[in-house]
Amino acid sequence: MTAPHTIEAEYDLIFAGGGTAACLTAGRLATAFPALSILVLESGPTTKDKKEHIQAGQYITHLAPTSKTMQFTIAKPSEHLAGRSAIVPSGHCVGGGSSVNFMLYNRPAASDFDAWETDFGNAGWSSKDLIPLLQKAETYEIDPKKSTHGSDGPLKVSFGSEVSQLGKEFVEIGAKFEKNRPESDEGNALDVESINKFFIMPKWISKDGRRSDIPHHYIYNNTSEKLSVFDGTLVNRVIVEDGVAVGVEYQFDNRVHESAPQDIRVVKARKLVVVAAGAMGSPLILERSGLGGKDVLEKAGVAVVAEIPGVGENYQDHAFLCTPYIADPEIKTLNPLWRGDPATWGQALTEWEDGGAGLLGSNYIDGVIKMRPHPEELPELGPDFLEIWNSTLANNADKPLFWLCAAAAMLGDLSTLPNLNFMCSAAFLGYPASRGRLHISASDPLAAPDFEPGFLSNPADVAALRWAYKKGRELNRRLPSFRGVFFAGHPQFPEGSAAAVDETAPVSLDAPKIVFSAEDDKAIDAYLRQVVATTWHSVGTCAMKPFDKGGVVDSKLNVYGVKKLKVVDLSIAPSNVNSNTYSAAIAIGEKAAVIIAEELGGSV
Repeated sequence: MTAPHTIEAEYDLIFAGGGTAACLTAGRLATAFPALSILVLESGPTTKDKKEHIQAGQYITHLAPTSKTMQFTIAKPSEHLAGRSAIVPSGHCVGGGSSVNFMLYNRPAASDFDAWETDFGNAGWSSKDLIPLLQKAETYEIDPKKSTHGSDGPLKVSFGSEVSQLGKEFVEIGAKFEKNRPESDEGNALDVESINKFFIMPKWISKDGRRSDIPHHYIYNNTSEKLSVFDGTLVNRVIVEDGVAVGVEYQFDNRVHESAPQDIRVVKARKLVVVAAGAMGSPLILERSGLGGKDVLEKAGVAVVAEIPGVGENYQDHAFLCTPYIADPEIKTLNPLWRGDPATWGQALTEWEDGGAGLLGSNYIDGVIKMRPHPEELPELGPDFLEIWNSTLANNADKPLFWLCAAAAMLGDLSTLPNLNFMCSAAFLGYPASRGRLHISASDPLAAPDFEPGFLSNPADVAALRWAYKKGRELNRRLPSFRGVFFAGHPQFPEGSAAAVDETAPVSLDAPKIVFSAEDDKAIDAYLRQVVATTWHSVGTCAMKPFDKGGVVDSKLNVYGVKKLKVVDLSIAPSNVNSNTYSAAIAIGEKAAVIIAEELGGSV
């Protein structure tokens, strides 16, 4: 059998993982240091020039159960999810999440980054340090002159090919219906002015309908002859000798290269090893390397090299709720495209090839709001919610409780649903109180991990999402395109409940709100435990905080107790950010490039 790649015996830098942050950091360093040999090993397939990673409207295809561009991690059954096992996908391809995500341009609050510095002692990680790096990465095509955005970065930001009718309705009607929540042309200014405003969502999509991923903008177009990015190459562990990372052990992944030899191989690093396999991968590589909690390692049969109890702990995600409604059959949605309708596909391809127009040029998630309760609304959320309010929101006016949108598509599997035109109300919590954990179960890199995401384990999260359901219900039933509740995807309300009344047309703006009873609230809570899922925003499992506080890396991204070893990905986030985490991954990747460049005696 012939090896799919020729990998040299030694490189200056080795990246174990080729996701968003890894590719960004490697690309920046390759440009700044042309003589530096850099190796990026990614277990998933390449994405180069593949339409499913370029055409924006194809994003949902990566969530298919047969997808080879996602890694699906199955959790233990949870009593908090009505006995379900949560399934958490993560990017499994060159570029990681940037190549498969929903492309929502949703930036964190400034206070999110500030907390990384002030609460966890990470000098150089405040908003004043990271916002310029976000600007460096982007070209804000909507208005390049806006001071909070970038104007000449490699990643393009626009509204995509077009803004959906449903998105426009959500912004217009929402601003009229919701008290003190007006319409705005900016929801990503990283400040309090972005909160409780209805706005049209920008996307990590160029105005000619192309995904703004990392590999097509930092890697595939990089002219460095010393940068090697290899797909289908699975890193088993980091080799540590006398407390120094000297290389990695790897094998070719036959899920990508079916006929590749399966022997274990070694490649050495002269200067640095960077573990960059994401929040779902990096802690597992560290633990297989003997870096982790003693009990976890011994149970898995791995010798302890350095005891770091925080590895795999502190798992966080954004609990996600997606509720379907029936839309006017005449409005434009992505449903027929995702159902594979030949006529729709033919027209969409023709339009996209003509400047990126049409269904394939956007994600059709347009009308959104970053919502937080006004003080007078707090009683609506109940006493369980106070933990989130008091710990996170009360003293940070730039932090929303959740992100809420109207999507002109069914954000899920259409194959078992009737042939209706669906729209969705989707929400995710910005700062869930629940926490989880992710650990190896064996030394085998293909063994299923021991995973407990912790979704809804804290009642505060249930209270917050209960309110999100009610807010979404009231807004959607007032949209001109609303044609009914798809009750199969909603709580099973008691017979006679006002919430169980079917509606086949929108109600007026001033129509009475649905009065939810205590029994209705119980039905909503039961429903949440049956349907709430991941937002594919896993963070925190190799946290950047003090060792004695459960930290895994320091503020220079160095793994505690091991020299020449860093972690660079979303696993280092010590606390959550209210954003689609692509923005945070970009900030981490750009910051890592700055840190490593300085250590190499240069700059990027």
